[in-house]
Amino acid sequence: MNQFKFDFGSEIYCLRSAQSDDAADLIALGSDHSVEILLVGENTVKSIASFHIGSRISALAFSPRTVSPSFSDDWLIELTAASADFGLHLLTKLPTSDETVYPFGGGLSGHHGRVNDMTFCGGKGEDSTRYVATVSDDKMLMVWDLYPTLDASSGRSSLESSGMSASPPPRLQPTAYVIAFPHPLTTVSSHPSSSKEFLVSDTRGSIFLTDWRSDPDDSDYESWRLVELIEPYALAATSTGISVPGGWAAWRSDNADIVGAVYGSRYSLWDISRLQGGKPMSGNSFPQGGHRFRWCPSYPEYFAISTQSPAKGAVLNVHNINYPNPTTMALAPRPHFIRDFDWLASRAPRIAAAVGRKVIVFSVAVDS
Repeated sequence: MNQFKFDFGSEIYCLRSAQSDDAADLIALGSDHSVEILLVGENTVKSIASFHIGSRISALAFSPRTVSPSFSDDWLIELTAASADFGLHLLTKLPTSDETVYPFGGGLSGHHGRVNDMTFCGGKGEDSTRYVATVSDDKMLMVWDLYPTLDASSGRSSLESSGMSASPPPRLQPTAYVIAFPHPLTTVSSHPSSSKEFLVSDTRGSIFLTDWRSDPDDSDYESWRLVELIEPYALAATSTGISVPGGWAAWRSDNADIVGAVYGSRYSLWDISRLQGGKPMSGNSFPQGGHRFRWCPSYPEYFAISTQSPAKGAVLNVHNINYPNPTTMALAPRPHFIRDFDWLASRAPRIAAAVGRKVIVFSVAVDS
């Protein structure tokens, strides 16, 4: 296994990679107080931007607008971050300007629990960079319009309402569509094929395909729900009061009908086009409980699962859906564990994993 390390210097709590083709070598790290952007080379990692937030980072998401410096001189870094004080932040860096942190979503209009995951809207149009979804322990899915064009109080554009045209108006605060769910939410993901749906998972064992555009005036989650997938073992456990680790679900990028998730010691795969009663295809993950589930973007039949248990050290399992047994990747001995990881979007599959204060980047051998 070809691997190399980057010492970040402080504890890493979340890690995400950019998934667009022209930003395939970028990853973001969230620490106790900041977000660091790393440029990943063949055998090197270097920091190219740092955003000070002032609170622990709990979730990250790259905008599809992001372009890596290795792809263009006219590069752009744009992403969102959630912090432990339930605040949200839009982070931007251009080659000709310093890092910009734009806070939004705080106070009474935002989340009131830990934000566990976030994603930009799917599809290929401008909506994919305009809307970002967040999910939280407060049982809320919020879809934020980062660039509202109307003054909500008057229904007119901000320029019209101010009577000014010579100078740009102050930026309007992002507004949110809110959908309430019955249980705390763990993940949200979008799909490249559509800007209408989000895949949302909760702590109880349910995964919802949700049409957030269906009826903005109806806050009942039943009216937004297109499909509900049930992980039977997780549902049985949580119904008896047993806490099940994981609850991480993900959409396969090349096929909107394929959904994967890890709950407890099992992973599950669903084909929405052939539900056959809704029972998933399941397999064993980690006996101590899985944590993250992520599909490989360049070889979509592969997925990886990590655990936060240090019993075996910092390890993750790489699965091929065509074979029953995973390949176990051991990155560090006990008592280390993987806090977070993500696949890079490069054609040759690689994974970046956060272990303590270090990022470990390694290649994954696949059957081509």
